[in-house]
Amino acid sequence: MYKLILSWRYLRTRFIALASIISVTLGVATLIVVNSVMSGFVDQMKSRLHGILSDVEISAPLLGQISHPELFVEEVKRVVGGDLEALTAVVRTPAMLTAKFHDRPMTQQVILMGIDDETFGRVTDFSPYLQNELKRQRFSFELETGGYKDLLENGDDGWANRRRWVEFERFKERLNRGYDDLFEAVENQVEPSLESTGAQSAVADQPKFLSPLPDQPPQLPPMIDDETDRQFAGDGSPRDIAPKDQIADLAISSTATQFPASLEISPFDPHSASRPQISRDEMFDPLKQQHTGIILGVMLSKRKSFDADNSLIDVYMIRPGEDVQIMVPSVGAHAQAVMENCTVVDFYSSNMHEYDSMFAFMPLSQLQKLRGMVDPLTGMRAVSTIQIKLKPGVDLSEVRDRLLHAFPVEYYGYDINTWLDTQAPLLSAVQMELKILNLLLFMIIAVAGFGILATFYMIVVEKTKDIGILKALGAPGSGVMSIFLSYGLSLGMVGTGAGIAMGLLFAYNINQIADVVEWMTGREVFDPSIYYFSEIPVLISPWMVFSVALGAVAIAVLASVLPAMRAARLHPVEALRYE
Repeated sequence: MYKLILSWRYLRTRFIALASIISVTLGVATLIVVNSVMSGFVDQMKSRLHGILSDVEISAPLLGQISHPELFVEEVKRVVGGDLEALTAVVRTPAMLTAKFHDRPMTQQVILMGIDDETFGRVTDFSPYLQNELKRQRFSFELETGGYKDLLENGDDGWANRRRWVEFERFKERLNRGYDDLFEAVENQVEPSLESTGAQSAVADQPKFLSPLPDQPPQLPPMIDDETDRQFAGDGSPRDIAPKDQIADLAISSTATQFPASLEISPFDPHSASRPQISRDEMFDPLKQQHTGIILGVMLSKRKSFDADNSLIDVYMIRPGEDVQIMVPSVGAHAQAVMENCTVVDFYSSNMHEYDSMFAFMPLSQLQKLRGMVDPLTGMRAVSTIQIKLKPGVDLSEVRDRLLHAFPVEYYGYDINTWLDTQAPLLSAVQMELKILNLLLFMIIAVAGFGILATFYMIVVEKTKDIGILKALGAPGSGVMSIFLSYGLSLGMVGTGAGIAMGLLFAYNINQIADVVEWMTGREVFDPSIYYFSEIPVLISPWMVFSVALGAVAIAVLASVLPAMRAARLHPVEALRYE
């Protein structure tokens, strides 16, 4: 009984014991908070990677193909058996994406994926990553009339934006043609005079309808859409609204003042009567029709900029409704580059930069035809990848091994991997980082343990007389030793308990604490545009909390062992000799 009484007295009355408790508390709280946040990041990253990728993927070599996919799929179903939940066929190929931004071509390499709009969403979490609200509910490659609120500055109507874009492109084309005609007229009528009579006579002899060339192109006339009453200037940005009835007059007057009507050339085709006649209904009308729909990774278009208030904003270089050009290699021994015009119908945002800056999606059947993956005799369509989703709880590695035995690589040449195999380098690096971080944080608690060790040595020296009296009264060495061990255990338990409470409280309210810090410092602590999370993710594992608590208490007890052994070995005569 005297052991517990002395331990409680030392714990309650000594300030140095409070310092040891605080050091243990801070170490435990720090370890719990950091582990919870890191675990939250890792869990969110795994969840998003798993949502992007299928459980198991069977893919042909680069630019290769899987012929007779229907027969191949049936064999896959037989091998996987009851573990199969869904599968889909995909065509994946490198491609070049070309779009225009302020009349400047913008070309970027992408990974183009041809997907089936009915089955692809069953294998991966594709629909939740789409930006259009309507496509999340009912996926298609058609341009929607609404749901683009976060992508279009002038409303959420994709077709209205397409009509504005087409009209603006047509106007620029007319403007460029007018300038070409004007330059050609100047060359044909002014240059000869310059050669024969000199510059002054050339200017005097030029036709009256030709005015000197302006230093800059004239201001573009406003382009108004009937539905949204938006005006576009030369840079494509929305400006002030002009009256609708002035549009035609402005366009005609601007062109007429710069380009004379006498320079217009009417094309003539002498064989037009013998050519097949195409009705207006059969012609492609970009105002009412779209090209093949394509969904782009959001980072292919989104850039950071500043608004008038110097606030950071997102600027989209390509918007839904606009057309882009895709160039892909065809299959076969003599591969060629083939091109296709596509209409952007939506953006894909998984918040994983590697995928959002590289992926583009288009209909599977269209990409198969474009690359020549359709047999002209049998109509059989080849694919490049089979993606498989398994039922929850199924061992992915075991299913992968079954598929490897069924389709040996030395015969088929196919790559068969799970999503964990594909992302193994990234996941291994994150796990290694988490382990090293835990080791470094445990060293903080170890520092507190050395403080306890030094404290106990001081107590043993200070209480030498008391230890001698106890032993003279008959206290055994084990009893004296247990006093200091109980003291160390008490320090560890009190500090660990306080650290767990503080760490859990901090972790549960970390986003509110971050808001307070931002308000006090005026600087953003957690930028969602960098980390791609709307708030700081936290995942608290009970096993982690128990491990930290057990480790902290063990360090405190181990730090008290050596001083306790020294106190137990003290002889009462030596302890009381100088008293």
